Amino acid sequence: MNGARFGGVEAGGAKFVCAVGTGPRDLARVVIATTSPSDTLAQVIEFFRGALKNGPLAAIGVASFGPIDLDPGSPTFGHITSTPKPGWAGADVCGPIRRALQLPIAFETDVNAAALAEYRWGAAQGLDDFLYITVGTGIGGGALVRGAPLHGRSHPEMGHMRIPHDPSADPFPGTCPFHADCLEGLASGFAMERRWGIKAESLPADHPGWLLEGQYLGLGLANLAAVLSPRRIVMGGGVMHNRGLHSRIEENLHQYLNGYIRTPEIVPPLLGDDAGVLGAIALAQRVDETTKARSSHSQVP
Repeated sequence: MNGARFGGVEAGGAKFVCAVGTGPRDLARVVIATTSPSDTLAQVIEFFRGALKNGPLAAIGVASFGPIDLDPGSPTFGHITSTPKPGWAGADVCGPIRRALQLPIAFETDVNAAALAEYRWGAAQGLDDFLYITVGTGIGGGALVRGAPLHGRSHPEMGHMRIPHDPSADPFPGTCPFHADCLEGLASGFAMERRWGIKAESLPADHPGWLLEGQYLGLGLANLAAVLSPRRIVMGGGVMHNRGLHSRIEENLHQYLNGYIRTPEIVPPLLGDDAGVLGAIALAQRVDETTKARSSHSQVP
């Protein structure tokens, strides 16, 4: 990167993490509480203006909670769309940052960005095809296919896939405001808290909730394995801190696939809580590389 510095923003529903650096070993960061779009983004811009006093930045990457508009040809590119986060539906995240700082901006989902970080520095180094799944307050997933984040008309919403739900065995209706008993509605940390009346991290290791959690996550991964055929699945998020959950998911996934296809390897992330903001740095590096390549091509006689 020739000594260039990059900015990264991990835009979350509870906090924004802003950082400047080039990778895991040299991040200078600040954490900003997510309040209103105008107040939060003003603090983001203030952080980067301060960083610019110490030298230029080549680009800024923004890894955002969603859903978001990733279509560069859309009038709402860079916006959050239909989020249930109060005050943020329709918020323009990238526009104010770009106008204030006059820098190239890359925009991506928080989970796709985290996947990029694990690809560049973490548990997916050397792999061009893998999944990154986070199981926390919500459930999200990012996919890299041939080394690039998977997009379609929008971006994948892996937490909102529909999975088998037997109300006679599990009468809990689900928490998703859009789909009730989708994967996120049944297996997110928020769903576990609502179902059992206690936060997931406080559930005893032998609580039956962990058996159910392993079942639902195994079903979700079986769907993803059948559709996307990943070589590896990196699973992070606060719920995954439970010691026995990893093996339960693996056992269920192997059972559900039933030998029809090879079971993908399931591993924890190496970057931990830094995956999101490092993903934003990786986005900035990619957009800088693209900008330089286009500039070089345009100068060829």
